[in-house]
Order: sequence, then structure tokens, then C-alpha cells
Amino acid sequence: MRKKTPKKFNPLPPNAKRVFKGIIYDVYQWEQKLFDGSSTTFEMLSRPDAVRVLAIKDDKIVVLKQEQPDLGYFIDLPGGRHDIEREDELQAAQRELLEETGFSFKNWKLIQMEQLHFKIDQVMYLFLATDFDKEVETHHDSGEKIKVELMTLEEVKKLFDDPDTRYLPPLLKSVNSTQDILDLPEVTG
Repeated sequence: MRKKTPKKFNPLPPNAKRVFKGIIYDVYQWEQKLFDGSSTTFEMLSRPDAVRVLAIKDDKIVVLKQEQPDLGYFIDLPGGRHDIEREDELQAAQRELLEETGFSFKNWKLIQMEQLHFKIDQVMYLFLATDFDKEVETHHDSGEKIKVELMTLEEVKKLFDDPDTRYLPPLLKSVNSTQDILDLPEVTG
């Protein structure tokens, strides 16, 4: 259940009707009155929100090197779809991190949220996880092969030039230390 949205957010209008239900994407349409008085059909996609976790353990960043059948090999932060209705964004991030890495952390804060595309009702949430708690067995999806690595900030910055890197938050380019990451403010919606 989505609790927070970015300040600049374009949600589905209340009068939108779902015309196609896909496995990941749903298509919505609605009639929109134009400035000249005529009407036309507008369309927008919807998909589950996504969560990413910037986790810091032993002054290093948790990075995944993984492979999926449809994507091949790629480098990413822990995260995934926020597709369990009873969970809020934070619970989804905590679940994804635990499933993919086996790590749990005591301190969490939301450091970024954005709508990646104006015509898709979806929010990407980026959480910072600190104060490592414990490690348990991982529970990867059957379509995931994941290797967890702890990397220094300098090593992570080099990944921006690696064509196998799928997603790293651009804010990592502007920080100089893990302390700078820890000092990032929490965002509110």
C-alpha cells in the first residue's frame, strides 16, 4: 500500500478505467476534454512501485551481481517490486533486502522517491539501511542468481562506467564518503 508520493507526481486520474490487465503493466484510459471543447481518449500505464536499498555494512555498500533469464548479467542495488498490497514502501524494501541478501538492518530512512516516467503510475523509492543487525538465509526467486558483494564507495563509483550496471542512484556520484551518505536527509511525501 503506497503511503508516500513525490511532490511532482502524476497519478492515474480517478475516472480512468483499466482496459488491459497485464502481468506487470496495466493500461488505463479515460476521456479528456480539450481546450476547444472536444474530447479525446488519453492513456496511461500502471505498474507496481519499486524499491531499492542503499545498504551500508562495515562502511561498505551492499551491491548485487545478478543474472535473470530475461535480463542476463547485471549489477544493481538490492530491491524489487512493491507488489504485496499489505506492505508499505519500507516493509517492501526490508523484505526485498532480506530475500536477496539475507541482511537485516536496524535503521532505515527514505532518501529519494521519484516517478520515473510521467505516463506511468509508478514510484521508485530509495531507502538507506544502516546499523547491520543480522544475517539469515537468502530466498531468491527461481529466476534470480544473486551474488552479494560489499564494495567501497570508490569501487561503486567505478561501476557507473560499467555497461553491466543496471541501476545505481546518481547521488552516489556527488558524495565523497559513506558518512556523506549517512548524512543524507530523509524525504517526506
